[in-house]
Amino acid sequence: MTTANTTQAQDAGKYAQVNGIKMYYEIHGTGQPLVLIHGGGSTMHTSFGKIMPQLAKTHMVIAVDLQNHGRTSARYVPETFEQDADDVAELLKQLNIKGADVMGFSNGGSTTLQLAIRHPELVHKLVAISALYKRAGTFPWFWDFISKADISSMPQIYKDVYLAIPGNTQAGLQNMHDKDAQRMQNFKDWNEELIKSIKAPTLVIVSDQDVITPEHAIELSRLLPSGRLAIMPGSHGAFMGEVMAPNPDSKVPELFVALINEFLAEAMPKDK
Repeated sequence: MTTANTTQAQDAGKYAQVNGIKMYYEIHGTGQPLVLIHGGGSTMHTSFGKIMPQLAKTHMVIAVDLQNHGRTSARYVPETFEQDADDVAELLKQLNIKGADVMGFSNGGSTTLQLAIRHPELVHKLVAISALYKRAGTFPWFWDFISKADISSMPQIYKDVYLAIPGNTQAGLQNMHDKDAQRMQNFKDWNEELIKSIKAPTLVIVSDQDVITPEHAIELSRLLPSGRLAIMPGSHGAFMGEVMAPNPDSKVPELFVALINEFLAEAMPKDK
């Protein structure tokens, strides 16, 4: 997806006053609500732009830009996954959404887990893609990289998309980068009991060449009371057509949408 059509797609969205920020969101399609939560440094469109039109054929897709990202306003306090989860929860309440399926990618995957932990009444099923809950879940090189994080190493497409949005500035871009980096630099392992408290059926997905290790995804899926697992080929988010995917013409995103649709359509397990 190019910068031009990324920003053009965003023009159809709306804003809500959420926990002190002006939160940007888009709604596409009809049916069971499906919330999309993007990754770090990204927007709803850089993470999900390839698959949103397909998902909207069968769901009411509610896509958000999180604090400091995309068209959503900034907070000048440290980011937390808990705050991001609370922001999404407040938006859903304002939209009178009583329960939704939720899919999050990378940082958004961790936010998805926190949403289920903190607001279980709002979630039906979860898709947690490249989600992290403990430091050992990613490769050692990642922590060395993040400890030296500098905006010069941020992918150019993320910077271009952010700066192409009217009103966004270089200072805002720097704030987003720094807040994302600081959150990961300060990341602490989550108590496993929090993961075990998630009752919603959850599909854990990771790439075989991801930032997150397949072993971490396996452990996460087994900790979850109703966890499922898929390991997809390729790099971080490539299977869903994330903007950094090396092959923009890949047909794998279509297969991924079919996988998601089948998981979300499965009957919910009965309470024991």
